[in-house]
Amino acid sequence: MIEAQDLTKVFDDFLAVDRVSLRVSAGAVLALLGPNGAGKTTTVRMLTSILAPTSGRAVVAGFDVVRQPQQVRAHVGVLTEQHGLYERMKALEYLDFFGEVYHMPRPVRRQRAYELMERFGLQDALNKRLGEYSKGMKQKLALVRAMLHNPPVLLLDEPTSAMDPQSAKQVRDAIVELQRGERTFLITTHNLAEAQQLASQIAVIRKGRIIAQGTFDELSRQFAGEPRMELRVRGEMNGLPREIGDLVTVEEKGSDWLRYRVSDPERVNPALIRRLAGLGVDVISLAPVSQTLEDIYLQIIEQDEQKEEGTHGVAGEPA
Repeated sequence: MIEAQDLTKVFDDFLAVDRVSLRVSAGAVLALLGPNGAGKTTTVRMLTSILAPTSGRAVVAGFDVVRQPQQVRAHVGVLTEQHGLYERMKALEYLDFFGEVYHMPRPVRRQRAYELMERFGLQDALNKRLGEYSKGMKQKLALVRAMLHNPPVLLLDEPTSAMDPQSAKQVRDAIVELQRGERTFLITTHNLAEAQQLASQIAVIRKGRIIAQGTFDELSRQFAGEPRMELRVRGEMNGLPREIGDLVTVEEKGSDWLRYRVSDPERVNPALIRRLAGLGVDVISLAPVSQTLEDIYLQIIEQDEQKEEGTHGVAGEPA
């Protein structure tokens, strides 16, 4: 549903997006992550035919973003950082206006507006002027506008920013529900816990380039290394790390716990438990240490920064 190949955007002499390639299938959620100024918004604008790429190509919902911009816009829903709400209008008037822009029959757009406003807890604010809405309410209304014409592709920039926890959960639940209906999402967000919860694919962009791409598990293996395990025992460790050093590589330890990495947990962990039982050690727990997307993301950025420094070298020294 979204396919970009070598998508590039240059503003004067500034390279904002550098040969970005993405593929997001129907029913998938891609989280596009990166620091401020990395090129996320420019990429989204090209995918919605708001900006023409300098080079490369992209197809969204089956339509070319350069040759078929009107069809692209008709088949995508977009939530931008700047909502552009008409604050003197009432919510129902505002949604009715946009439904007409999308050539939706009046009964259909009205019914759709009522359904979406109720889904996001805004049914009691239908006849309020948008200037009376809180920031969180405006964010939800902008999302309702993006979903109004029931598009197959949604591109959402920080969809839950400024929302309270309950409202943010409503939005996440709606994304999960729509995903089951084969909707395709591209989400940009700084909320990495939310991205980890929602995304089936992750892409990290820095200085206009995609520097990592894959599922959470793929990125975890690539950038965090072998799985980490935590072992807790009854009593003091004493010389235990030495006793099991031929089985595992201990990275951290405390008085009654240790953490180690293992390449083959299905083989090593049972052998470790047998060894500990033979030593008379009572095991309280043995469990994987969960990695978060924040951990992985920071490692990706750090490695790319180090790679960049290595490429440039130190002043006065060879690179």
